[in-house]
Parts: sequence; C-alpha cells; structure tokens
Amino acid sequence: MSYRVGVDIGGSFTDFALLDERDNSIRTLKVLSRPDSPGSEITTGLAQFQQRDGIDPAEISYFTHGTTVGVNAVIQRKGVKLALFATEGFCDVLELARLKIPHIHDLFSRRPAPLISRDRVFAISERTDRDGKVLQPVDRQSVVNAVEAARTAGCEGIVVSLLHSYRNGSNEAQVREIVAELAPDLLTSCSAEIWPIIREYERTITAVINAYVQPKVIHYLDAFERALKEMGVPVPPRITKSNGGVMGLAQAKAECVQMVLSGTASGVMGASYIAESCGFDRLLSLDIGGTSADVAVIIDGRPEYGSGEIIGDFPIYIPSVSVTSVGQGGGSIAWIDSLGVLQVGPDSAGSLPGPVCFRRGGTEATATDAFAACGLIGHGDLGYNAVQVDVAGARAAVGKLARPLGITIEETAENIIALAVSSMYSDTSGLISRFGLDPREFFFLAFGGAGPMMGCFLARELKLKGVVVPPTPGVLSALGGLVADIKNDFIRTLYCDLTVAVSESLRQHARQLRTEAETWLAREYGADLPYTLSFSADMRYRGQSFEIDVALQPEWLLEGDLAAIHSAFNAHHTRLFGHHDEQAAVQLINLRLVLSSPTPKPRLTTLAEAGGPVPVLRQVEAWIDGRWWQVNVVSRSALLAGHQLTGPVIVAQDDCTTCVPPQMQVDVDRYGNLIITPQTGAHHGN
Repeated sequence: MSYRVGVDIGGSFTDFALLDERDNSIRTLKVLSRPDSPGSEITTGLAQFQQRDGIDPAEISYFTHGTTVGVNAVIQRKGVKLALFATEGFCDVLELARLKIPHIHDLFSRRPAPLISRDRVFAISERTDRDGKVLQPVDRQSVVNAVEAARTAGCEGIVVSLLHSYRNGSNEAQVREIVAELAPDLLTSCSAEIWPIIREYERTITAVINAYVQPKVIHYLDAFERALKEMGVPVPPRITKSNGGVMGLAQAKAECVQMVLSGTASGVMGASYIAESCGFDRLLSLDIGGTSADVAVIIDGRPEYGSGEIIGDFPIYIPSVSVTSVGQGGGSIAWIDSLGVLQVGPDSAGSLPGPVCFRRGGTEATATDAFAACGLIGHGDLGYNAVQVDVAGARAAVGKLARPLGITIEETAENIIALAVSSMYSDTSGLISRFGLDPREFFFLAFGGAGPMMGCFLARELKLKGVVVPPTPGVLSALGGLVADIKNDFIRTLYCDLTVAVSESLRQHARQLRTEAETWLAREYGADLPYTLSFSADMRYRGQSFEIDVALQPEWLLEGDLAAIHSAFNAHHTRLFGHHDEQAAVQLINLRLVLSSPTPKPRLTTLAEAGGPVPVLRQVEAWIDGRWWQVNVVSRSALLAGHQLTGPVIVAQDDCTTCVPPQMQVDVDRYGNLIITPQTGAHHGN
C-alpha cells in the first residue's frame, strides 16, 4: 500500500491532496498555515491523515509541494536586502529596466522602485565582449571596494550580473570567489548560473529576484524537510516549479526563481487537469488565496506558457505558466490613505494574524472580513473545521473604517469588495487583451480559499461566460502538485542568423542540451523513467526587437533542415500576427529544450443523478449590490448531478464558500462541478 501526497502551503491555509495508488482515489485536507513555525503545518496535516484515515507516513511513496513563499515575498517586498555588482559603466541596469510605463492608460502610473536601490549597486572593473572574449580581467580591488560598500550598506546578499556573462560567465565566477574569500557569510549568486540569457536587464532582474527570495526559501525548505523526516516520510520531497513541473530540494534552494510561481503553477496544473478531464475547452483559472489572485489561460486543457511573467511589479524571464499575479487576496488589508480614500492591499494579514473573523489575532479588516460583514460567509466552519468565522468581529473591524468614511458598515464592506475586484479586473483584462481573447467565450475556474467567494463578482464585471467551481476548490493547488509531471528546462543563447553556416552549431547545441537533460533526469530520478524531449527556439526577423517561441522537431536540428525551421517560424508568426515575410532574414536567439516525464493521474468520480430538489440548510440575510437579500444556504455535499440553483445563493463546504450573486444560476454537472452562468436577460446592477 502506498500513497502520493501533494501539498500547497498558502498565506492562510495549507492544502493536502492524497492519492491512493491502489485505486487512484483522492482524499483531501486543509489546515492553517504557520509562517511563525514553517513545517509544523506539514506535521499537523500528516498527523490528521493518520488519525482520520489510518495512513502511516511511512507508506508515502511520493511527496510534492507547492508554496507561495517566494511570490508573496516579491509582491509584499519582504525579501532580503541585496547589493548588485555590475560592470563599471552599466550600474543603472535596474533603474533603466525597459523604460516602459507599467500601466499605459493610467495618467498617474509610476515605474516601481527597483528591488535593489541605486545606492546599493556597485561597479566592478572588468569587461567581456559580446562573443564571450574577456577583454579585461576582473580588477580585484574593485571587488574589495564593492564588498566593503555592501557591508557598510547593511546588505545581506550579493547578486553578480556582468555584461555578456551569458556567453562567458568566468568573470562572474571570479567575482564570487573573491566575495567568498572576503565575506563568506554573504550569500552570493551569479546571473549566468541562474538563467544565462541574452539581454542584460532580463538576466539581471531574474537573478535579483532569485537572490531576493533565496534566504526565505532556504529557511522554509529546511524546516519543511525536517518536518517530513520527523514524521517518518521515507522519500525526498519534490517542489513544484514555475513551469508546471517538479524538481528536487537541492535545485529548489539553488534556483529559487524557478519556484517563485511554485504554488501558482500548481494551481494552474490542477485547473488544467480538471479542464481536460471534464471537457472545458476555454478557461481562465482564478486562484485566490490569502495574499494574491492569480489568473492563467487554459485552452483545450493546456495552459499557456511564456517568459517575462509579471510578479508583483517585476518580470521574471524563466519559462513559466503565463500567470498574472495581483496583490489582492482574501487576506488583503483595507486601509484609509492620507487623503481619506479607502484602499485595499497589497499588504496581507496572511495566516497569522489573519483576517479578524478567523480569531487568530488579526485587528485590521480584510477582504474576507468584508464578505463576513455582508453576511456572505460565516454560515459554517472553514478549512475543515480549522476556523470558526467571527462575523461580529469582522463587522467591528470594518466599522473602524466606516466611521471616518461616514458610511455604513455594509457600504464600507461592499466598497472593500469592489476595490479588490477592481484591482483584479485591471490585471485580468490586461492578460485577456495580451492573448487576444474574447472574455465572453471563457469561464473562470475559481479555486483557492477565496476564489469561489469572489469569482462571480469578478466574472460579471469582465462579462465572462460564467464560473466553474470544482468539487474541492480549496485544495486544487495541492491536486495540481500531484498531477504535475517531472519537468526541466534547458537553454542556450546562440544569437545567429539562420543560414547554412550555423547548421553544425545547431546540431552540436541540440546534442549538448539533450545530454544535459538526460543527465539531469538520471541524476534526480533514475535512468529508467520514460520521458519526452521538446525543442523550441526564440526566433525573430532581423531588425525585430523581441522574439517568439517556435516549436521545432529534433530532426530539423540534427539534420540541419533550416528550411523546415524557417517555415515553422513563418507559420507561427502568421498565427500570432496575421502575416509573415518569406524574403526577410531570420535570426535564432535562444535554443530551448524541455524534458518531461509523466506521473500517475487520479480518477475523477461522478455524482448520482438528482432525484429531488436541493435541500436548504437555512436562509440568511446578506448585503449584495447595495441592499439586503434573503439568501438560501445549501451544503455542497448535498448537491447531485442535475441540481439547479438560482442566485443569490451561498454554497457552503469544508474548504471554502461559493457566493452566487443575484441574476446568476447554478447547474451541477456529473463531475460535481458548479457551473455558474448569468440568467438569461440578466443585467448587473442595483
């Protein structure tokens, strides 16, 4: 008997999904996160599984884990204080960035302050040219001076990012050796080892984010590993990656940026699995936790991938699921600014102290408290009985904001909800526009602790087709970790014209990448696993500023079939932009390889057909759209295939609450999904 366990640790709750390998059935659990004691939530959850289901931790054969500790640190700017060592004359790389306005339609938009301020960027005298030739060796005294300055500035870590190090990282390595000699306590990382790509800013910001979250991630993963050993789990844990795969702990600690979107990617993979298994062809996954709301595009059961995803205020240039992360979640704190204007987020109450209504020491009103104050939650325990919602406490906290605003508690609470939804709307509509999608063709797949609570309110503003709430939405990210395949990315920057002269070079680099991938798989997992290799290239017409990722067949590279590569680029360019140029010269910038090895997948159970009306637990009053409504509360466990509900209605279950506003209806499908759509002829309004 053996079990596969997936765990997702969020800002408020830790979610468990356990796969019984005998019959591929799933068990789920939710406990409170413990940022004050990382790892203790793991021991609590495994102990509850043992007590409730008789599952011995020694019987666990696979353990995977997704966490939001990295992305939360970036969104809330609570990482480590860093110094940047840059090539002399190029110290403004983070300040200059790409000179883009973050929100082009906002007259008051400001570029964000960099994670490393200019006074903590120090010049290193050295130079490597664009072909990787060292023109000037590292001047030791410049490194000594930079280390002393970093010490004086109180820095706790150093990022080394030198010009053209993607071609030759020897000068970066030499700087790190000198730093290790002078200041061995300072955690030092090199951009060429984190993600060796062309373009100075992209490589630098990726390395900076890696170092910014690294101490927190290492501390967290060490505690996590100890907790598993204490519980007697016999297998090493795996960590979900930003690209939707999994990796080992050693790689996670060294390449923290690969797991910045760990918990987020887990949710997207879980949503993709539901979409493919249940036949939803066009979905936007909506994962709302305690700190952030994350949205991704899923078409025909497959998520969109990309590079340059925005995390908080900054892009990261590693391969990842295409996700927009917004600093709004169920724990986002409401506050009044110096002008007397109500604001929400980006600071979050997290799990400790948490929303006021969780009774864990929180004193500031959050989005979750606003829902409680409106009567939309609090009609049953949350988090598998981990939380008893204190509605009176939530109303008191919201009341502290209502008094200086001169409006009622209900009006203040609804404004808090509206502000959170508005922030999500702005970033989600940007994602939709980026992919050229018609929102009327898409459903939200709402999950996470607050996704079903807020999903309908956001969907009606975006005019989406509707909202899908899966059977266990509160733990879908944990399920995503279970279904995620083993996956790793490999890259070479070539920066060459696509001509006959590069045929042999392409062949050599393709072989090298393949050897690297197979060596990595054998080292991490053993040589007997099945796997697939997928090549692609970042390509462009000569003179273009940015590239598109084009899928390539291995034989094209190994046989030097440049015509096929050129044709694939033209075809993809036409799909994206509606045109191509047969005569224009083409450049290949980066050659990429993705190795993937499949993991076992659980089976989805189906519900019995409904034979009668939906039983109503109780009827409550809730404030929605500016007035009080009589609202039915129903239990999710009582819903069967074919049941229908009419909003406003509240669906209560162990891991979350689904809030359905007026003029929307709910249909339960055979897999137990809630399909929430606008009623025919309905229009949002008071």
